[in-house]
Amino acid sequence: MAVAVVTGAGSGVGRAAARTLLAAGFQVALAGRREDALHETAAGFEDSFVVPTDVSHEDSVVALFAAVVEKWGRVDVLFNNAGTNVRATPIEEFSLSAWEKVVGVNLTGAFLCAREAFRVMKARGGGRIINNGSISASVPRPHAVAYNATKHAMTGLTKTLSLEGRAFGIACGQIDIGNAATEMTARMGQGVLQANFETRPEPTFDVRHVADAVLYQAQLPLDANVQFMTVMATTMPYIGRG
Repeated sequence: MAVAVVTGAGSGVGRAAARTLLAAGFQVALAGRREDALHETAAGFEDSFVVPTDVSHEDSVVALFAAVVEKWGRVDVLFNNAGTNVRATPIEEFSLSAWEKVVGVNLTGAFLCAREAFRVMKARGGGRIINNGSISASVPRPHAVAYNATKHAMTGLTKTLSLEGRAFGIACGQIDIGNAATEMTARMGQGVLQANFETRPEPTFDVRHVADAVLYQAQLPLDANVQFMTVMATTMPYIGRG
């Protein structure tokens, strides 16, 4: 049975992906900061493993992967999904503490999880890392400098993992998500800042389609890879933004 690690598994995209992987027969380690939320994700699935984790802290990430290897002996898939953001703020008012908060989770956390997964996968002869990039990896939203920068950086991480993993049977792909309906995107219907600095509502789509995309990539043989995939609400303002 294949083993997957899902970060940010306590809500939203992470919860949907984790439960879809579990339903498909994966053993899944659920990582996130809120243990109660992780247990809610795990409810009804015997092959789930709750591991409270703060991905922005190296010791916590190292402990996560050590626990998974101790329990199941392997890691076949990492869905590098944990992410955070702060309220919309013009760059000239953006504080260092806000910057560090977003970078710590979105970029440092993704790096730490990828590094530990890579170590385990290399030792076992292969595996797959799927990064959650966001459409902000390609086109920015205004007043979101840290989020935009970290998601652009995620693309660089994805490419580096693909390059360095090639010799070891480690595939890495990225899913760029646009407005999946989760707690994080609930505000879209009330209106969000556009590239022209007007505020307009944006459409969302069912998060299960993202979970299905994660499952599709996770089930591919290691000689095939989806390098980049964009899954988004059809009518959202993405093409032509930025």
